[in-house]
Amino acid sequence: MSRSYDLLGVGLGPFNLSLAALAAEVPGVSAAFLDEKPEFSWHPGLLIEGTTLQVPFLADLVTMADPTSRWSFLSYLREHDRLFPFYFAEKFHISRREYEHYCRWVADSLDSCRFGRRVTAVRWDSEQELFLVRAEDVETGQHQDFAARNVVLGVGTGPVVPEAFRDVLGDEVFHAAEYLDRRESLRAAGDVTVIGSGQSGAEVALDLLSEREGTGRRTRWLTRSPAFAPMEYSKLGLEHFTPDYTGYFRTLPQETRDQVVPSQWQLYKAGSAGTLGAIHDVLYERCVGGREPDSTLMPNVAVTGAQRAAGRVELRCHHTEQDREFDVRTDKVVLATGYTARRPSFLDTMSDLVDWDGKGRYKVDDDYRVALSAEVTGGLYVQNAEMHSHGVGAPDLGLGAHRAASIVNSASGRKVYRLPERNSFTTFGVT
Repeated sequence: MSRSYDLLGVGLGPFNLSLAALAAEVPGVSAAFLDEKPEFSWHPGLLIEGTTLQVPFLADLVTMADPTSRWSFLSYLREHDRLFPFYFAEKFHISRREYEHYCRWVADSLDSCRFGRRVTAVRWDSEQELFLVRAEDVETGQHQDFAARNVVLGVGTGPVVPEAFRDVLGDEVFHAAEYLDRRESLRAAGDVTVIGSGQSGAEVALDLLSEREGTGRRTRWLTRSPAFAPMEYSKLGLEHFTPDYTGYFRTLPQETRDQVVPSQWQLYKAGSAGTLGAIHDVLYERCVGGREPDSTLMPNVAVTGAQRAAGRVELRCHHTEQDREFDVRTDKVVLATGYTARRPSFLDTMSDLVDWDGKGRYKVDDDYRVALSAEVTGGLYVQNAEMHSHGVGAPDLGLGAHRAASIVNSASGRKVYRLPERNSFTTFGVT
């Protein structure tokens, strides 16, 4: 058994990396963070050249909680002698590739981050009043046990594969998370269909349309959403991604929360106006001189079935507004169908101590602490697994540092980071 820690994080995506960076600045707080990957990576299959974050660079790992931190994006630029180029570039939204490189720099610099460690079990030891976490070295297979007063789950989300496609996954049908790994296989395909109109779908569609111009090969983009609508990006609309809105959302009954989140799809599931505009520009240029664009963009389409037929993929589709069925035959399908929170199997060893809600989800308090049996005196926290309890801001990078600071404050039992009382001009509910 290694030493006992105040904080032990499982998973090292941006959110637990944010926690690691903030915890590193706190004297007297010991922390370790484990991840099975060999090194930091963030959506590597979607790091398409030219794509940008949908949030400003200030939504880095630390700035919204501690702008003086040595782990800010501006510190990263200084470390890499990029301050003047960034200054002259006048970019508020940075590229995905640079954001991932920034995160990798932080992860490589923090002693608390340990890669190549697959967590296999978490249990509660009542005698020691500690969580016992077993991890396996991915290379050697050897096990190591860790003890911690608090465990923070940052295992990320998993790709969503709609039921209609689960029996046809393979070389012809795959999730957008694998896009860059499989892009070469799409070049020769005569007909490619992209499913889903979120930012990933828009980026994949734009990349395909740009590469396939003038080839006579068709690119099809289908979505069950009512329109290829842009993400809400007005200044007051963005106030839904403040701690103020999260606090308001927390006051709503769970039944109401479950109804509200799907209705807010343009806040967190739509594509950016810039990407949609770029797609229109490509199609406009392609039509010069009366040429056909070799593309189909169709909203209000739900794919209800998929099967392989004669070397192709046959999709059974339903137009939801016209209430009409039709078939699509295509060579390749890219599923830009999003991601969802997942319950890690290593939690099975203490599942009976978790107070699950009626739908098998975590019950999460204001400090992102999961409700557990009364016998558990330690804290189990979650990051980006609480949209049902905290609203659309759960997956947003702009709230990551605030949430991590809240966890540091809660786990340490003191106000390490000062968090503002008011963050928006909007009054979201009657007080």
